[in-house]
Amino acid sequence: DGSGERLLTENFYQEAPSWSPNGRIIIFYRETKTDDKGRGFSAKLWSIDLTGYNERLVKTETDASDPSWSSLLGN
Repeated sequence: DGSGERLLTENFYQEAPSWSPNGRIIIFYRETKTDDKGRGFSAKLWSIDLTGYNERLVKTETDASDPSWSSLLGN
């Protein structure tokens, strides 16, 4: 019914959420400006648990987007 919904994040541009196999974590990507004039953007992967208080950057060697879970990662 939509009651109890709340935002887990409040930043600029976030997309492609994907639930972890155990249903406790959401991974997504966020684009942020790379300069003050808004000419460039960087895409990074982030994860957040269902409490909304444990947001973490997922380190990658390059920009990343459209995350999905692998059974190789476990729960």
